[in-house]
Amino acid sequence: MRTTRRTFVRASLATAAAALLPISLHAQEGSPARRPIPSTREAMPIVGLGTWITFNVGGDAVLRDECASVMAAFFEAGGSMIDSSPMYGSSQPVIGYGLQKLRRPSTLFSAEKVWTSSATAGPAQIEQSRRFWGVPKFDLVQVHNLLAWKAHLKTLFEMKAAGAVRYVGITTSEGRRHDLLEQIMRNEPIDFVQFSYNVVDREAEERLLPLASERGIAVIVNRPFRQGALTHRLRSEPLPEWAAELGASSWSQIILKFILSHPAVTVAIPATTRVDHVRENLSAAAGPMPDLAMRKRISAYVMAL
Repeated sequence: MRTTRRTFVRASLATAAAALLPISLHAQEGSPARRPIPSTREAMPIVGLGTWITFNVGGDAVLRDECASVMAAFFEAGGSMIDSSPMYGSSQPVIGYGLQKLRRPSTLFSAEKVWTSSATAGPAQIEQSRRFWGVPKFDLVQVHNLLAWKAHLKTLFEMKAAGAVRYVGITTSEGRRHDLLEQIMRNEPIDFVQFSYNVVDREAEERLLPLASERGIAVIVNRPFRQGALTHRLRSEPLPEWAAELGASSWSQIILKFILSHPAVTVAIPATTRVDHVRENLSAAAGPMPDLAMRKRISAYVMAL
């Protein structure tokens, strides 16, 4: 990312504002921190669970049970939001299998997407997704990757008005179409926006994160580990001594703490196939968070490796 003075100033001011965050950000010992959804002030844990690729296991009984075990560990560690999409292969019925096996945890925050170029097919697709999950209704439905976004937002706003969904959002990933996303954030009454952000991919700091704060839009961060590429790159590097100041025992926790310490971020949704990793990710939401100086230190250290 080309860093401009404007980018740096905005990011610095936003991070400094973290000191003014609600007390809910500071978790009780051993439990994940929570942040409020701006449109309602409903508090939610700041680490969720993504399902892209990891839950696309088809009908394999062993792999389905492994996904259910990941979900069980997620809820046991205080997690809430699970995010999926019709684009994610068999992930939706696999989530449904896990929820049934776990007797449908009451703490679940269900985040789905509508992903079809046909405006008229949207409601049927959302209903099919709901059946796969086995939930009465979704907490959040998002327009996936801006596909047919005008028509689908109209549908979702109507569903919200009717009480058929609680929140409405829109998504993109990998830094794509930020100009259009910004336009939608400025002009549509959405509750959530989802995009990519991490210690390497920081374009969102320039406009999207400040705009989300300004407009009162909750932010979901996808691809926090660059689909594993970032943690793979760092895994042979020893942890710096200052990791202990954050209570971080792994690079994944350092990366997540960098993301979550931005005051505009509501929740990050790393995906994993492993129980130990989901517990490690939720642990990143507890304990100290980086201040402005530490965020600079993390960024400079990672970029220099």
